[in-house]
Amino acid sequence: MTSNVSFLEFFIGRLPEVLNQTVRHLSITGTAVFIAIMIGVPLGILITRNRQVAKVILSVANVMQTIPSLAFFGLMIPFLGIGRPLAIFVLFLYALLPIIKNTYTGIQGVDDSLTEAGRGMGMTNAQLLTMVELPLALPVMMAGIRIAAVINIGTATIAALIGAQGLGSFIFRGISMGSNNLILTGAVPAAVLALTVDFILGRVEIWLTPKGMRK
Repeated sequence: MTSNVSFLEFFIGRLPEVLNQTVRHLSITGTAVFIAIMIGVPLGILITRNRQVAKVILSVANVMQTIPSLAFFGLMIPFLGIGRPLAIFVLFLYALLPIIKNTYTGIQGVDDSLTEAGRGMGMTNAQLLTMVELPLALPVMMAGIRIAAVINIGTATIAALIGAQGLGSFIFRGISMGSNNLILTGAVPAAVLALTVDFILGRVEIWLTPKGMRK
């Protein structure tokens, strides 16, 4: 009980700094995921039209996902330096795979009979995409975005090592000083942030999903 009170006092005493670093953390993650959505969704749609290209793109994205994040940051330092731009670039690359893959999988999963019915009604390819394929694929696509956001919030803690600030700065300071309170001051808000973002995106997913497909 004493330990809990001690941490709460420690946390409250640093609340302004925690809020500041949380905003930085969310800004880095949000920017990376937003760019990944802007590039990943069109790319996911594009590769549904060519399976050979799809294999290449998904394979490259898979390879990037297997590179340890700390090594990725180190490899990119000579090109981008340290700080926020490097953090956003690496997190953007990590967010691409789930977004591309889920967009591709969602559209590929649309029943062929539905698209054929649309063509029979005289729909163009663009109309089929916007009025049939994307609405039906949306739950799967949103799942990819949610995965990308949650993974990036966790991975962004490592960005503190390359000068990008964020909640990871508390964690690494706590490790170097042997302070559990400092480690928890970074870890607890990061976990809460991930859960909150996942919940909000889940509500957005429900709102965007056609009523007939809602569970």
